[in-house]
Amino acid sequence: MSGLSISDQAVELGDGVRLQVRHWHQQPASDYTLVLLHEALGSIDLWRDFPERLALATGLDVVAYDRRGYGRSTEEEYPRPLDYLEREGEIWLPRLLAALELEKVILVGHSDSGSIVLVGAGAMPDRVMGVISIAAHLTVDSLTIKGIREAGERYRTSDLPERLARRHGERGRLLFDAWHDTWLEPGFQRRMNFEPWLANIRCPALIMQGENDEYGLPDQVYTIVERLGQNARGILIPDAGHFPQNQQPEFVVTAIREFVTPIVADSRNGNGSA
Repeated sequence: MSGLSISDQAVELGDGVRLQVRHWHQQPASDYTLVLLHEALGSIDLWRDFPERLALATGLDVVAYDRRGYGRSTEEEYPRPLDYLEREGEIWLPRLLAALELEKVILVGHSDSGSIVLVGAGAMPDRVMGVISIAAHLTVDSLTIKGIREAGERYRTSDLPERLARRHGERGRLLFDAWHDTWLEPGFQRRMNFEPWLANIRCPALIMQGENDEYGLPDQVYTIVERLGQNARGILIPDAGHFPQNQQPEFVVTAIREFVTPIVADSRNGNGSA
């Protein structure tokens, strides 16, 4: 695998929480690590070969993990609190990075985890050297609601329950309902706004979304970039929907490589913040 090795481990974070983690190691280890956070119904395995592609393209270590309640990680609390995404970025992500002793990270989050990494970058400005969101949600917009309602219909009429069971076992139905019902809850929709976190982000940011995303309007990208200012770059990915890392993997990998290369180079030359 061209100098890469892979390891899996269960990481204890306290309070009865254990997260399943997979690490793509460079030989020798890189000083920066790309940390991948999966989407609302995802898992480590749903990234497919994307982490390996990133590791080979960037020369950096890559870490992916199952969030609480997903895959082989321990349960989360149900019903989900309305601020559950903020808790993931403000509490559990920092605990994981500390447990793994990762000091220089570039966060990569897809869909609702795109929102989580924005929180994480705002909460850990000294540890997060860059933030990459793919189809992040700043707020719940009309297309988000439409997409979630259509997903509910697919759950009733397609093999989606079986596919979720393969990733999450008996928890598949619980995870789907927790996502579907929470995001359609009016109280959640009213309070979900991650703009306050953007003011705390000091690192460079790459904000991406498929131009045909089924779950978010392009305004999500435009607004995030506008609020973050000159350190942020927005990209609408052509011929891609909500999963551009699967639909346009070369485009996404190239964009990430071009984004992280100067961050790592500046730090190694003594010009970075780390």
